[in-house]
Amino acid sequence: MNAKDNVMTHPTHGQNEMVTANSLGDILVTAGKISPNDAAKIMALQKREGWRFGEAALRLSLISEKDLILALHQQYDLPVLLPDSNSFSRELVAAYRPYHRCTEELRALRTQLLVRWFKRPSSDQRMLAVVSPGSGEGRSYVAANLAALFSQLGERTLLIDGDMRNPRQHGIFNVSDRLGLSAVLSGRAEPDVAVAVPGFRNLMLLPAGAPPPNPLELLSQPVLPALLKEYLADFDVILVDTPPALRYSDAQAIGFRAGSAIVLSRQDHTRIADTSHVIRNLGDSGTQVVGSVINAF
Repeated sequence: MNAKDNVMTHPTHGQNEMVTANSLGDILVTAGKISPNDAAKIMALQKREGWRFGEAALRLSLISEKDLILALHQQYDLPVLLPDSNSFSRELVAAYRPYHRCTEELRALRTQLLVRWFKRPSSDQRMLAVVSPGSGEGRSYVAANLAALFSQLGERTLLIDGDMRNPRQHGIFNVSDRLGLSAVLSGRAEPDVAVAVPGFRNLMLLPAGAPPPNPLELLSQPVLPALLKEYLADFDVILVDTPPALRYSDAQAIGFRAGSAIVLSRQDHTRIADTSHVIRNLGDSGTQVVGSVINAF
């Protein structure tokens, strides 16, 4: 989607509108892209030609297409990163490619979770482990993007990297993993080491931290359920990334503590028997499997 697409698909500002809070003009002035005098010139052209504010600003060469894209997404509270940004890993398609087909399918998954699980009147479940049988199936990718998409709805979202074997979330979000889950579970750090993700005002990340020699033992102690209970007081949605479930028992321990899980498999990669085995093991341990997802990307 290019800048013109964005200009033409958003609501028109009234022709007599002054620059008001959260208008494109206000956003561009606050960002230092245009001056108040520029805004007045843009609105005069907008009124005369019947154009949208952004289109008029472009016609006057007062802003760039990049400026307009960022302002539009700020106006609609949809964080977006331009292709030349290096803020996060390109795996975070919810930020870099908000209109791509894979992002839309992840939004559909978010909707299914909201309708069938998170928002059920009879359920207080707000924690979800993201599980898959093996490596390379997109577990961290799905967990990261789901967390970003939930935060875009205004849900206070916490993403926990529970894969202390091969952690990836700190790399996806480009944050330090010096302190994280391993330090909290071992008593070397407080729960508030979770970090806010820049650009996503409702999203926080608890990295895995330094790899410990005993991940399963840490996850099996009473500290984890106490920690999750504490986080439930501050967050609407808690997602937990996990190690490969067939290789390690960590995912089963996390699923039990979280109470619920989704099981991910990858098209043309994951064996059906392996997926069934993981679902059965989770169920046997008391974890509610709320659904299975086939990753085709």
